[in-house]
Amino acid sequence: MSQTLSASSLLAVPLAPLAGALAAGILGTSFGGNWIGRRLSHSLTILGVLVAFIISAMTLKSVAIDGARFNETLYTWMNVGGLKMEVGFLVDGLTAMMMCVVTFVSLMVHIYTIGYMEEDEGYNRFFAYISLFTFSMLMLVMSNNMLQLFFGWEAVGLVSYLLIGFWFNKPTAIFANMKAFLVNRVGDFGFILGIGLIAAFAGTLNYGEAFAKADELSKLALPGTGWMLVTVICICLFIGAMGKSAQFPLHVWLPDSMEGPTPISALIHAATMVTAGIFMVARMSPLFELSDTALSFIMVIGAITALFMGFLGIIQNDIKRVVAYSTLSQLGYMTVALGASAYSVAVFHLMTHAFFKALLFLAAGSVIIGMHHNQDIRWMGGVRKYMPITWITSLLGTLALIGTPLFAGFYSKDSIIEAVHESHLAGAGFAYFAVLAGVFVTAFYSFRLYFLVFHGKERFDQNPDAHHHGHDDHGHHDEHHEPHESPWVVTVPLILLAIPSVVIGFLTIEPMLYGNFFKDSILVNLEKHPAMEELKNLFHGPAQMALHGLTAAPFWLALSGSVLAWYMYMVNPALPAAIKRMFMPVFTVLENKYYLDWFNENVLARGTRALGTALWKGGDQKLIDGALVNGSWKLIGWVSSVVRRLQSGYIYHYAFGMIIGVFVLMTYFVWLNR
Repeated sequence: MSQTLSASSLLAVPLAPLAGALAAGILGTSFGGNWIGRRLSHSLTILGVLVAFIISAMTLKSVAIDGARFNETLYTWMNVGGLKMEVGFLVDGLTAMMMCVVTFVSLMVHIYTIGYMEEDEGYNRFFAYISLFTFSMLMLVMSNNMLQLFFGWEAVGLVSYLLIGFWFNKPTAIFANMKAFLVNRVGDFGFILGIGLIAAFAGTLNYGEAFAKADELSKLALPGTGWMLVTVICICLFIGAMGKSAQFPLHVWLPDSMEGPTPISALIHAATMVTAGIFMVARMSPLFELSDTALSFIMVIGAITALFMGFLGIIQNDIKRVVAYSTLSQLGYMTVALGASAYSVAVFHLMTHAFFKALLFLAAGSVIIGMHHNQDIRWMGGVRKYMPITWITSLLGTLALIGTPLFAGFYSKDSIIEAVHESHLAGAGFAYFAVLAGVFVTAFYSFRLYFLVFHGKERFDQNPDAHHHGHDDHGHHDEHHEPHESPWVVTVPLILLAIPSVVIGFLTIEPMLYGNFFKDSILVNLEKHPAMEELKNLFHGPAQMALHGLTAAPFWLALSGSVLAWYMYMVNPALPAAIKRMFMPVFTVLENKYYLDWFNENVLARGTRALGTALWKGGDQKLIDGALVNGSWKLIGWVSSVVRRLQSGYIYHYAFGMIIGVFVLMTYFVWLNR
């Protein structure tokens, strides 16, 4: 029997991290007089996120087992012409799952931050930011209306700007956070257009009320065009998702976000900002199901991102950037699943990916700590014997990422591949090829990273910067050169994230994909889009799926990529350099990231600047100021100067003028009457 959740307990979920953020951000910084120290700042923020996680876990239990639901308005801000602007919560299976993922990963990141940021001067400020980030994401996923969704959407964008540029004395960090902010504004313009169209034609911002009018919207055309209104709405909404979830070509901000500290890289890439777009499309499934055009567009964009961003991960040497391009590729997989109407598979991969990607990022940060803040994998090697916990957890995360049977990533990634294979939409053939090829690419760059860091010859003494003493750009003191295992506040989150990275897929695939967990959260028209129904017919339990996976193409592609990485970087390390020389033009294109940054900076940015300059000088200075404003008074001044010459003050001049005037009039009338 369905139960109702408590509004006050749900309200505590976002407000607890907000309270911690305010305490650390005001009382723990110079803004509020530094009243509280580091220990109390991190204790308050961790307590806030812990409270949010406990309530979220209890909520998930009530939703999954007892069938509890909540959909109420908590506060009405204003009514404008019949349009209600409200704050409210919608808690169902989709929301409860997202609440747990966000709060658990955020809790791990908070604990991890104690060790990673211990020497940073902005310690309290960082804790305030990540708690505020958690609050923003929770408001987004718990919303029951598009106004609150947009608030959370913009809030995570704003806080990500602060976090990516956390080290604001670094020019690269300032460039990266501005880039992220501007690229997301492009996507957000489409997003707010989509929301505006819903408000204009449905007359509501509430999810339930808007979805109830979905069939009416499907019969309308965008005024002045022959386009289906619902298609335009869905594409506009998805453009917003392209920005937040870093889909081609709005993906360019995500790799540069690595300029922020590693904990925020894990939080952005695993559980919060980049998953917002995937969550939003899944939440809006009643609208997206009405437009095959929008779904095909989504599928093709996701396929391009999944494959071509994976290629870029192959040539990266920065440990965090390899994992960042992995995130881009996996977000492409989720987007492909959305396009195939496999929304539940997309959010299932979102969940499994959150655990193993947070694990991989935090493990990368642990390696960076152990390697005295060296991030170049070319100067690592043999780290396994120095950092055993980091090594084993990294291996588990890598196995989950490449889709090893029984690991979490296997169940979600293979389900995506099968869903695309069963899809009959335009673009499904290309998408199937992309996600299948992406399996090989993912395994190759993942194990390239793994082998170069943890195995082989120790190269950290060959690093040109290895003999540098003093402090780095982040304020970390470097005195020792031999790697060392990270402190417990770093390794405990790694262990806790490694557990779900292994088992969560096996435990949850049946209820989430083939049960009733998302029954009232996600709507799929199984007659038009039968992919999920066909997957259900093929599913015979998680154990059987893993056994079958050992004979399927994705497993052998992943194995081939892993073995090739082992051969190229462990057995024959001269081979990568030879291949690079042989395919230098291809390598150049990859190294320049398909020249998209060059295009943005030299064509779009300079073109916009040139247009702005032309409008300023030609339009503003010459036309408006020169011709209209200054020209008007100059014309009046010239006319006045001419007229002034006629005002001599002599009566005989005026009498002569009158005679001439009478003569002209008489001549004119005679001419008319001839």
